[in-house]
Amino acid sequence: MPIFEHHFTVNGPLARVVNFHRDPHILKRLTPPPLIIQIHRFEPLAEGSIADFTLWFGPLPIHWVAVHQNVDFPHSFTDIQREGPLKSWRHTHLFVPIGDNLTRVNDTIEFEHHAGPKGLLSRSLFPRPALKTLFFYRKAVTRWMIES
Repeated sequence: MPIFEHHFTVNGPLARVVNFHRDPHILKRLTPPPLIIQIHRFEPLAEGSIADFTLWFGPLPIHWVAVHQNVDFPHSFTDIQREGPLKSWRHTHLFVPIGDNLTRVNDTIEFEHHAGPKGLLSRSLFPRPALKTLFFYRKAVTRWMIES
């Protein structure tokens, strides 16, 4: 199963960085244009909570339902695709305090596309370069919102 990893530091205390990621509205801010996210249901982040949304790639809607597991605040949580375009998607968020005002954010995504023609859509929309772009954007937005 392919693994994508991304990490960065934020000039902010652990509690502030974690609370930023717990905000149910932050997913809209962390979604780069030209993508549009339509949130149908986003429960407060807790063990078993649900995030139900549609990602719009231009006129193409991609429905996604994720369940949160292994919620261990303030250190980590994982969202697992329950419904969506990929065969599997497991995104672990890890927050590590480096100092009183410096936090490291680690994202690890284990994902798998469907084989054959069924996986053509997800392989087209979620190649590794697109994930790099997405997480570069998320790093910039996170730093801007927390550090300013």
